Amino acid sequence: MRRMVRETRLHADQLILPLFATEGRGVREPIEALPGHSRLSPDLIGERAERAFAAGLPAVLVFGVTDRKDGAASAAYDPDGPTQQAVAAIREAAPELVVITDVCLCGFMDHGHCGVIVDERVDNDVTLELLAQVAATHADAGAHVVAPSDMMDGRVGAIRSGLDREGHPDVAIMSYAAKYASAFYGPFREAAGSAPAFGDRRGYQLDPANVREAEREIALDVGEGADMIMVKPAATYLDVVAMARRATGLPLAAYHTSGEYAMVKAAAERGWLDEPAAAIETLTAISRAGADLIITYYAEDAARWLHEETA
Repeated sequence: MRRMVRETRLHADQLILPLFATEGRGVREPIEALPGHSRLSPDLIGERAERAFAAGLPAVLVFGVTDRKDGAASAAYDPDGPTQQAVAAIREAAPELVVITDVCLCGFMDHGHCGVIVDERVDNDVTLELLAQVAATHADAGAHVVAPSDMMDGRVGAIRSGLDREGHPDVAIMSYAAKYASAFYGPFREAAGSAPAFGDRRGYQLDPANVREAEREIALDVGEGADMIMVKPAATYLDVVAMARRATGLPLAAYHTSGEYAMVKAAAERGWLDEPAAAIETLTAISRAGADLIITYYAEDAARWLHEETA
């Protein structure tokens, strides 16, 4: 009877698995702060993606990781960069899997910020040109969707124009439209090597105290041509997810962040929580708030648990 009247139904089709792509061959570097996840070279990331698809996941979100950092983020738009190589490997290993790529510069900059630094400040407009270039190289490599996470003003429009100009009108944009300056990104920054060398990102990420600001940012990105929008973090920002659902009819993603994942994982390791039950309840809450898609480090495990639940 409970199954018959259930209002929110979580399904593997909603889940997107983040993957960390590094350079080399045969490289598997476990990420201590993200148990169960590793930085993988292209040959191994293809195998990982194939396994994710076999588990029932429809998509992965690829983050590039490199030691080749400079003030122009040149490895981010290198056709042989880690993200581009990973995309090609995933497309070959799992051709039906949707490949989404993170478009940002922080992990490729020697200073760790999401944009070009001019006179000790992030220069928004100069950064837009690089972001469009990065997105185009991801599309060239075979990405189906690009996901700008930098929070620069105008980046969706710049990327859309760049993709169209470079012959990629069918590549979609999933915008991190409401990305907050959150304390829940710590494990990710360890995984991607993207912590800022000085200052912080409060100048371009949203204040955690604000929700109307997020609504304005969503409206701007929709107006610039975003195909999907995202709220990040997810579990601790369910009110923002619900607002975003009311604000737009576009597909809505929510990012269950590394810190949110790590909290459940750590509590479960200590025997304080039933991990599958807590993870599924958290993801169900995100879906209940209005998210169509959930990016989560639990994606593969959750797909298996959901299958076992209905078997």
